[in-house]
Amino acid sequence: MTTENRSALSLRHSYFEATARQRISWILDEGSFRELMPPTESSPSTHLAALDIPGAFDDGVVIGQGALDEKPVFIISQEGQFMGGSVGEIHGAKIVGLLRRAIRDKPAAVLFLVDSGGVRLHEANAGLIAISEIMRAILDTRAAGIPVVALVGGSCGAFGGMGIVTCLCSAIVMSEEGRLALSGPEVIETVAGVEEFDSRDRALVWRVTGGKHRYLMNDCAALVEDDPFAFRDAARQLLADNPFTPPDLATQKQNQLRLLARLENFKGMRDGLQVWQALGIEAPANIPMMNCADLTRLHKELYT
Repeated sequence: MTTENRSALSLRHSYFEATARQRISWILDEGSFRELMPPTESSPSTHLAALDIPGAFDDGVVIGQGALDEKPVFIISQEGQFMGGSVGEIHGAKIVGLLRRAIRDKPAAVLFLVDSGGVRLHEANAGLIAISEIMRAILDTRAAGIPVVALVGGSCGAFGGMGIVTCLCSAIVMSEEGRLALSGPEVIETVAGVEEFDSRDRALVWRVTGGKHRYLMNDCAALVEDDPFAFRDAARQLLADNPFTPPDLATQKQNQLRLLARLENFKGMRDGLQVWQALGIEAPANIPMMNCADLTRLHKELYT
């Protein structure tokens, strides 16, 4: 099925609401996906079993290989509907194993469909170690010349350790519904109080962590509608347009200077509205109502 024909079907589908396997079927060329470590070859988490918590045979992540525009790619898709896409020992091992295989097999890219609240606290140190191993594996994969592109548009967003993992990728594609941050809103409220951050204020949550804000802050390379084929097209475009050279020290130092400048420029601001106004946007209150095409044009005006 061509992208054009599949796009017609996308009117009935939402990336935000889809399962991990549905997203894979929409992103990759039709019929090209081959799952590695499927449920028949995997086992539920022993850590969860010890706590008498039901597990899943894929442990909340699907990995495999396929094609995007007939180019070989590897793919990782987290299942946000299982324990919030949290990363445990088996979950992390599957991701790390695929990334190491990518270094060996040299696909055109690794697509990482992120949908996770971070570390699976039930697995304690095993989950923390898994996150750190994923971080190292992503950097090793990029150093080997293989781009890792993160797609963020699921119900769990990308928080905690997975927020860091996402930012370590070569590029990020987000929808407005996607969210990206280190600490989740509920965590901030629990630690610092509702006066610091009201996690029930959904508009505030999206103004601070949502895809539109991240795009205006240059934290993601592309902003798309909640459409699985829009994610597919953005990934195709990024891989076609960008050389994605391996990270080097000079680039990291430039990024550090950019982040330090941002910290100084927006010091003390507590809402995306304040940040957008400081960026020079004349009517920041209109941002939440803008579609992706209009916001993309605004972004170009800000940075050209």
